[in-house]
Amino acid sequence: MQTLVLTIHILIALALIGVVLLQRSEGGGLGIGGGGGGGGGGFMTARGTANLLTRVTAILAACFFATSLILAIMAGAGRENVSIIDEVINETPAAPASGPAVPSD
Repeated sequence: MQTLVLTIHILIALALIGVVLLQRSEGGGLGIGGGGGGGGGGFMTARGTANLLTRVTAILAACFFATSLILAIMAGAGRENVSIIDEVINETPAAPASGPAVPSD
């Protein structure tokens, strides 16, 4: 089961990388990414494509988050709850402390 979820997780991650790389860069103040609009009334407009890619990115991100949580829960499911404090309290000293060690010649 864990292998299946991990495989789905990796496929979602690869799809998310691909969708993010397909998106057009805004460029901000760097002076890049802007570029001509063109026009031509194709199948999808630039705005429609951007909206589609944004929605696909959001859906893939939500799926990635969900599979990450599922994998984390599955990884911790077989372990017993152990407190560090309980380990220190239950630990018995091997030998009583007998002062500082003095090197011998």
